[in-house]
Amino acid sequence: MSESKKLVMLVDDNIANLMVGKEALSDIYSVLTVPSAKKMFELLERYTPEIILLDVDMPEMDGYETIKILKENSQTKEIPVIFLTAMNDNDSELKGLSLGAIDYIAKPFCKPLLRKRVEVHILVESQKRILKDYNNNLQGMVKEKTQTILKLQNKVLRAMSELVEGRDASTGNHIERTQQCLDVLLSAILASDEYKEETKDWDIELLLQSSQLHDIGKIAIHDNILKKPSKLTTEEFDEMKKHVEYGVNFIEKIEEDDEKDSQFLQYAKIFANFHHERWDGSGYPNKLSGKDIPLLGRLMAIVDVYEALTSERCYKSALDHNTAVDIILEGKGTCFDPDLIGIFEKCAEQLQKYAPAKKQSQEANCQL
Repeated sequence: MSESKKLVMLVDDNIANLMVGKEALSDIYSVLTVPSAKKMFELLERYTPEIILLDVDMPEMDGYETIKILKENSQTKEIPVIFLTAMNDNDSELKGLSLGAIDYIAKPFCKPLLRKRVEVHILVESQKRILKDYNNNLQGMVKEKTQTILKLQNKVLRAMSELVEGRDASTGNHIERTQQCLDVLLSAILASDEYKEETKDWDIELLLQSSQLHDIGKIAIHDNILKKPSKLTTEEFDEMKKHVEYGVNFIEKIEEDDEKDSQFLQYAKIFANFHHERWDGSGYPNKLSGKDIPLLGRLMAIVDVYEALTSERCYKSALDHNTAVDIILEGKGTCFDPDLIGIFEKCAEQLQKYAPAKKQSQEANCQL
């Protein structure tokens, strides 16, 4: 068998047909002549032909049964099959094509036509493989490029977040720790059955990236307030509250320039707009209550407060993990969604590694 020639497998129980077929094709292809379907399956364990020419009307196992087995086997299902038949009715031809055959060739063979049909189909299948490989390579390139863009996007977001943190000397690594704690709570929610319908379309990677923008509005708050080394007055706190409005406006401005409906920006706007709302309606800026607050906003409210409680501020010491957890549990049904607090309590221990706090303070509540 020639190593340079493509392999054609010719399956027919009629010896004369095998001889005619081999004579017609052997100057171009390596031809394996096979007298039965059983023998063909034995040979397929050793050889993978470019194409199989398969007789329909054979004893023991006919062509229709044979192609069903071929197409059910992952090792052979991609091998193109041309039926060889003396039958000349549309129903038989339609049945073969519906089972996966790519063509019919009538017997007795017309040698030039047999050669041309085999040549054309081998060429088509070769081109299909090339296109498939190209498509796979292209998808790999697109995936790689997408990952590069996502990494760049994340670096830009991180830079913006650090810019905000750099102006607000009191918050340290608030944005990064908030993102880490949110990841823990999201994992716990996805593992529960309670929120399957609401979370089924969530893109967790995008959610976590977009959460970095929840405090982006602080970039518009004056340094006299943002960097004040003591607790804010009522008027100053009212001005600080406006960071929510500024953040939403900032994200909406980006949305205006975005030609597509960006899920990333939608997530970011929810985090920015609703992370200071409270379950009992005492939050800001919209004083929403209960499930009028989007689920992502209710989640971020818990995570944001936990991180703030366990972090050092210029006007307060950090609370230890257990004290912070107790305060959040006390806010169940007032500050926070009671169902989410149940999930928070179950995964609270995992948050401890993200809490830098070691000191305690008497000045702390869920309105931070």
